[in-house]
Amino acid sequence: MRLLVTGATGFVGSHFVEQALALGHEVIGIRRPGSVPRIPLPEDVRWVDAALDADFAGEWEGVDCLVHMAAHTANVPYAPLPECLYWNVYASARLVHAAALAGVTRVLVAGTYFEYGMAAEGQEFVHPATELRPMLSYPISKAAASAALLGAARELGLRMQLLRIFQVYGRGESAKRFWPSLKAAAQEGRDFPMSAGTQVRDFIDVVDVAGAFVRALSFEGVEAGRPHVRNVGTGRGQSLLEFARYWWGQWGGGGRLLPGEVPARPGELQRLVADVESVHVG
Repeated sequence: MRLLVTGATGFVGSHFVEQALALGHEVIGIRRPGSVPRIPLPEDVRWVDAALDADFAGEWEGVDCLVHMAAHTANVPYAPLPECLYWNVYASARLVHAAALAGVTRVLVAGTYFEYGMAAEGQEFVHPATELRPMLSYPISKAAASAALLGAARELGLRMQLLRIFQVYGRGESAKRFWPSLKAAAQEGRDFPMSAGTQVRDFIDVVDVAGAFVRALSFEGVEAGRPHVRNVGTGRGQSLLEFARYWWGQWGGGGRLLPGEVPARPGELQRLVADVESVHVG
């Protein structure tokens, strides 16, 4: 299968490309000029250096599936809302419409569990049909993108899957995020100050996330104009402190974990765990 992949050098995108290549898929990777994959790839791909709002008219020939994994400022500090809306909604919708005009009918989109926002409060497991009530600019723009792209799939008769990723971690992750920061402190023998760690999350290794996207390339049961929304997680909840203690032990941390030394983020939900069994058909 020939895949056109946006965000191909990103955290999840790099792992997806690695697994797709290993299975014999051909990859056309869209990347910002100068961007490199987060992990070494087994072979090179056909790179297209361009912004997401570029004209890809010359790249659609023979493409079987658009895999849209690019996202604007997925990590804090988020960009202002107008900027997030431009890239995550307008540019993404424009790309999907261009794919449809070129005859590409299969589209796989990466979403985020941040889209659920306050609507997930009190849910033991977050169902993919949950109302979206996001907070802050990036999650708001991703929720708006979900509405726009799912609507485009219905309007244009596309076979689309939207996979919302829960608390992903692993090799190639940005050094400023929790898991890499924890690893660096453990391996350097430093103490690690953190929040109380009572918040419960659905932690999933990026290798497993990429595997879920690769398996989704079959588009089994996905009909034209009836997009599917699924959660990508483990379906198991674990507190941040439990997660930290497990990995601290794995790395033989010489220092100490210091829970409660960092204040919790304002408005942070206590539990966000995926319902991984259900599929919402739009």
